[in-house]
Amino acid sequence: MEHLELQFGGIIGVKFNSTSKKVLSFILSFASGLMMAIICFNLIPEAMELSGFDIVISGIGIGIIVMIISDIIVQNKLYTKKNSLLKTGIAVGIGLALHNFPEGLSIGSGFEASLKLRIFSCNNNCNT
Repeated sequence: MEHLELQFGGIIGVKFNSTSKKVLSFILSFASGLMMAIICFNLIPEAMELSGFDIVISGIGIGIIVMIISDIIVQNKLYTKKNSLLKTGIAVGIGLALHNFPEGLSIGSGFEASLKLRIFSCNNNCNT
């Protein structure tokens, strides 16, 4: 399902490629708000239940540091003001790539742990 939404969003973005800066700003703000809500109301409370405060704060801190470093690298490579959306796109791409790495680790660990999880994951991913 995850890939379907990504494709749908991409198609909308291509169809409305002549949008104003206000519309683009609204879309970016809306996406940011959704991500922050998911983090604050779903991910952090679940992580706190699983591991505790110290681990959660450490993970958040490491994630922030990694994104600051990647932002600095992107900013040094694309230093013109015209490319601000390109910088944002590259930073989001880096964030997605980094997000998918631990997701892959967890899926691999689950495969190793349980045959039922393998079958569930295969069925879930094959249907998207």
